[in-house]
Amino acid sequence: MSRVMKIRIILAALLLAACAQTALAAPARIIILRHGEKADKWKLCEIGRQRADALALNYLGKGAAKSLFTEGNDPAFFFAITLHTLELASPAAASWSKPLILYSVVPEKGADDDEKVETLNRRTQEAASNIMQNPALNGKTVVMVWEHKHIANEKLEAKFEGQGVTLRHLLKLDILPGVPKTWPGDTYDYFWIVDFPENSNVPSKFTMVKQDFGTSFPEVPANDWDTPDGLDDSSGCKTKAEG
Repeated sequence: MSRVMKIRIILAALLLAACAQTALAAPARIIILRHGEKADKWKLCEIGRQRADALALNYLGKGAAKSLFTEGNDPAFFFAITLHTLELASPAAASWSKPLILYSVVPEKGADDDEKVETLNRRTQEAASNIMQNPALNGKTVVMVWEHKHIANEKLEAKFEGQGVTLRHLLKLDILPGVPKTWPGDTYDYFWIVDFPENSNVPSKFTMVKQDFGTSFPEVPANDWDTPDGLDDSSGCKTKAEG
């Protein structure tokens, strides 16, 4: 074998190794949460807006009292998918002067529920794929504010079996112990924190953290996982029964 051929083989091997390394690139941490309480299909109710402010002040904003970001690991980007998630994430993202990337799914007149679900499926797939394959996010911390059925929902996953339509499947959270199969309709006040080892797209740790705002935002529900949030029609927010 000639020297030139050997050099070519070595270069090809190095290129393949570099590509493989890039393919395995993943954020070090993904923080997932649901949008706030809704007034309608377009906007958050007053309690949902309070939750957005509370999250910025306590957990997700710059200088937050109980920041979820360790020193030197500020959020690289915030991601959202619907108008509700955009509204919830905006105060925290603005505090960092960071971009808020929207995989937009906006309510359309005349669109039926099946069309909306399929659009949410596709946009969730696109977001997960891009986040997990973007070398610029390798080793970074990102925040995903998402629609709860597309974080985790056992019935939705069964309906679209094998397609990967929730973050639970797309981020491989289903391999980890303790990850709920469904995000309950009455639960707004939790974070899912997912950690990845260096140069790996397979998660190694899952943590559920309950949001606690103390007495600063007394109207914002702080119910335990999969228990009623206590809101009724007088709150101005849509109840679980209303969607």
